[in-house]
Amino acid sequence: MTGWSPSDVGLRPLVADDLPLVYDWLGREHVARWWGQRAGFDEATAEYLDAIEGRDPTELYTIRLGDEDVGLIQTYLLADYPEYEALVDAGPAAAGLDIFLGDESLVGSGLGTHVIGMFAETVVFARPETLACVADPDVRNLPSIRAFEKAGFSRVHDFYDPDDDAMHALVRRYRP
Repeated sequence: MTGWSPSDVGLRPLVADDLPLVYDWLGREHVARWWGQRAGFDEATAEYLDAIEGRDPTELYTIRLGDEDVGLIQTYLLADYPEYEALVDAGPAAAGLDIFLGDESLVGSGLGTHVIGMFAETVVFARPETLACVADPDVRNLPSIRAFEKAGFSRVHDFYDPDDDAMHALVRRYRP
């Protein structure tokens, strides 16, 4: 799948039946390179199931292109994860955003940039208390950093994350 138009793009809340697809995506080289190697199915999807079932405050969505699921996007309030909030030093009232496209043929097509912008506007900033949206791509993931910048985010600073032993770029977009 290579061509798309903005009218074809949508979101759908992630449900438990989506977990086999998410697990498949997590095992794809272009995803695993930045999201970490997947473990067994139960371990790899436990965090997603916790959010789906309301035990974790992260909001999960599939990215839809027409009637096909092509990726995952999520948001969360940094205040719900105090250790992470302290690590990234994003400022007050910030929400995080993480995204991947499971369909490698769509990487570099502009879809990620479109979804990031649409999601920030319609989901992240739908919470009136959220003043900023942040993400933390690996500093080596230049296409991801560029996608966020094209969606109106600015690179604020870099930080070391001991969880994956890598440097990350904090990118931030303020509420319009």
